[in-house]
Amino acid sequence: MSGNLLLRNATLLDPETGEYTEGDLRCADGRIAETGRGLSAGDARIEDVRGAVVLPGLIDAHVHVTASTADLGSLPSTAPSYVALQSAHTMGRMLDRGFTTVRDASGADYGLADAQAEGLFRGPRLLFCGRALSQTGGHGDNRNRGTRVHDDHPCCAGLGRIADGVGAVREAARDELRKGAHHIKVMASGGVASPTDRIDSTQYSADELRAIVEEAEAANRYVAAHAYTARAVNRALELGVRSIEHGNLIDDRSVELFREHDAFLVPTLVTYWALKQEGREFGLPEASWRKVDEVLGAGLAALERAARGGVRIVYGTDLLGGMHRHQNHEFRLRAEVQSPLEIIRSATTVAAELVNMAGEIGTLRPGSFADLLVVDGDPLADIGALAEPKHFRHVIQSGEIIPR
Repeated sequence: MSGNLLLRNATLLDPETGEYTEGDLRCADGRIAETGRGLSAGDARIEDVRGAVVLPGLIDAHVHVTASTADLGSLPSTAPSYVALQSAHTMGRMLDRGFTTVRDASGADYGLADAQAEGLFRGPRLLFCGRALSQTGGHGDNRNRGTRVHDDHPCCAGLGRIADGVGAVREAARDELRKGAHHIKVMASGGVASPTDRIDSTQYSADELRAIVEEAEAANRYVAAHAYTARAVNRALELGVRSIEHGNLIDDRSVELFREHDAFLVPTLVTYWALKQEGREFGLPEASWRKVDEVLGAGLAALERAARGGVRIVYGTDLLGGMHRHQNHEFRLRAEVQSPLEIIRSATTVAAELVNMAGEIGTLRPGSFADLLVVDGDPLADIGALAEPKHFRHVIQSGEIIPR
C-alpha cells in the first residue's frame, strides 16, 4: 500500500529533544505510525538503514520557485508555460536536497501547489502566498525609472503586485487569500533586486500595513514582511507582522519586539553570498549587484544578535535562478554562530511552528507526515552532513522513498 514503509535499525534524531534513540520507524498511509524496537512490518516495505541517522524532512521557509533568473524584472515577459516547467524542475531538485516542505515567499500560486499535491511532478509540499504586496516604487515594483505602465495580468509571471492606499491593499490581500494564500507577503522596506528603491527605506504607511495584517488575521492567516533595517523591522513587528524575512540590520530593540510579539526571524544568508559570487552570471542587473554589499556583511551579526536574544529563527535561503543549487550551504553559513541542533531546529520544529503545521511536519511524532531524511553521518557533531546532499541515503516523502 502507498506510503507504508518500515525503517529498520535506525538512529532516530528528534529535533525537539535533541537526542538520538536506536530503533525502528514505521510509516502507514503516508504518516508516521510508530517508533520503537522490533516493530512488526505487516505489509510495509522494509528498508534497513543501519548506520544512518533519520530526522524529519527539511523545511525551507523562504524560497522563490518561479524565479528562474535573478533578473526579476524579466519574469512578467516570460511564457507562463515556461515558468511552470522551470518551477517544477526547481522543486524537484529541492526535494533531492532533502527539503520536503517549502514556503514560497512570492511568485508561486495555487496551480503549482495543487499540481505537486496531486503528484503531477516531484517536489516538496508548497506553501504559497501568491504575489507579494508592494507600494509603487517599492521592492515589488520592478519598473525602471523610464517605465510607466505596469502589467499586473495574473497570467504574467512575477513576484509582486502593486497596491497603494488602505482600500487597495485590503483588496489585494483579500484577492490573494481568495486564491488560497497560506500567508500574505508584504514589502516593508527596500531591497537588493528592485531597481528604484533604497535598502534603508521603509515602505507602506502604518495604516496600510495594519490593514494588511487585519485582513490576514481575519482569514486565520499571517503576514510575512521583507525588511532589512531595524527601523523597518521594528515598525512591522509593532503592527502585527508574524515573520520578518532577512532582517540583516536589526538592533537590540528588534530582539525585544520579536519576543514580545512571539514573532519569527527568517535570515537568508546564502543568497547574499551567492549573489555576490554569481549574481551577474545569472541575470542580476549591475545596479542591484552593487547593493548586495549593504547587507552582505551584516547578516551573520544579525543572526548572532537574534540567537543570543532568544528569537525564534527559521531556515530560509531566498536563492534565485541557477543559484538554487546552493540551498544547503545555508547550514554551513549559520554554523559560524549557531550550534548544529539550533540550525536543525530552524529547519524542522521552529519552521513548522511558523507555518502553523507544528506536529504535522518537522517532527518524528506519530501522526505527523512521514517526510524523512536518512543521512550518513552525525549532523549534531558536524552540520556538514546536511550541507552536502551527497550524504543523504534516502529522501522520504509521505512514506515513499524518492528515486534520485
